[in-house]
Order: sequence, then structure tokens, then C-alpha cells
Amino acid sequence: MSETESETESTRESSDRLTVYADYVCPFCYLGRKSLERYQETREDPVELDWHPFDLRSGKRGPDGEIDSDVDDGKDEQYYEQARENVRRLRERYDAEMAQKIATEVDSLNAQLASFHVKEEHPEQWRAFDEAIYAALWQDGRDIGDPDVLAELAEEVGLEGEAVRDAIDDEELEERLVGRFDEARRHGVTGVPTFAYDGQAARGAVPPEQLKRLVEGV
Repeated sequence: MSETESETESTRESSDRLTVYADYVCPFCYLGRKSLERYQETREDPVELDWHPFDLRSGKRGPDGEIDSDVDDGKDEQYYEQARENVRRLRERYDAEMAQKIATEVDSLNAQLASFHVKEEHPEQWRAFDEAIYAALWQDGRDIGDPDVLAELAEEVGLEGEAVRDAIDDEELEERLVGRFDEARRHGVTGVPTFAYDGQAARGAVPPEQLKRLVEGV
């Protein structure tokens, strides 16, 4: 889970696309996407988005894929209370529908595997699938770690649910996904969401005006 404060920093990313480092279980990633939607409404042309996955649960994920909540990650109840307050404030600011403020028991690995598969095999449908995953967790309170949920979401956006199930069980795909997690850290990404554009970045669920400055320089 990322701080909600924004910061601008240099990164290695340089492209005509807005790169977004994110993890579905981060409420600020969901809220950051709501801010991005607002920014895009001010533009004639849509922002081309390049998604890079980030893994917030790696330190708490056991060998069988279970989440161990007893692992000390340095985040105490005071941290989560502040996070809930920040989520409440940003939810109101962006008028975002949310069924829950945090989702500490949910693991996003399966969702990221499914999303990674769709991005590679069906890039034209990835955005809809990505948005469906966020909505399922944050608006409907569903478990996006459940393959049945992910297969259903895939079918809702016109994809094959069985192909998504196969992707979740694909060890080679998981290896490549973990490589993307490592790549994000090598690029200096330490929190999500991080929006990167042309060598600069903003971290957190920053307001639409800051995304405009990042992309347009104004």
C-alpha cells in the first residue's frame, strides 16, 4: 500500500505512454485510476497506458500461496488507521464508489497473472479487464484471488474464462510476471501507484492536475 502524498522523481521510464506501476490490492491504485479517468476527460485524445505489475504481498505470501497476516511488515494498526483515513478523503475527492477501504487478506497474484496474460494475448481488451478487476474488488468486495471470479470477469469482457484459468496455472507465465516485479524495483519503484512519463514520475493517488503536469508539462 502506498502513501497518498505525491512526489516527483526521476525514473528510467521514457516513452510516449503513461506507465502505471500498480497492484490491484492497493486502494490507492484504484483511487489513482479514478484520478486518471478524470484527467482523461479533459483530453481530446485518450492517454495510452502501459501497465507494469507490482507485488505488495510477496513478503506475506507463504509457499502454498496463502497470505500470512502475522508476518511483520512494519505496518501497525496506526499505519492502517491512517491509510483508511486517506482512502476516505480521496474517495470523497474523486467521488469513487468503494465497498471497502483496505483489503489486507486478499492476494492479487492470480489477478495479476490473468491480467498479464490478457495484456499479452488480447491487448485491445486488457483495459476493460483491468477495470473489471478493480471494480470487482473495490466496488463489489469480491475475492480477486479466486480463479472462478477472474474467469467470470474475463467472460464479461468477451474473453475465454478457461484461458484465464490456464494462465493462472502457467508456471512459465508466473516466472515472467515475477521478473516484471523485479524489474519495477530495479527501476526504483518502491510504492504504488507510480505514474511514470518521459523520465519523470509521480507516486500516489495524485490529483488530475498533477497527472496533467506530468504528461503535458503544464
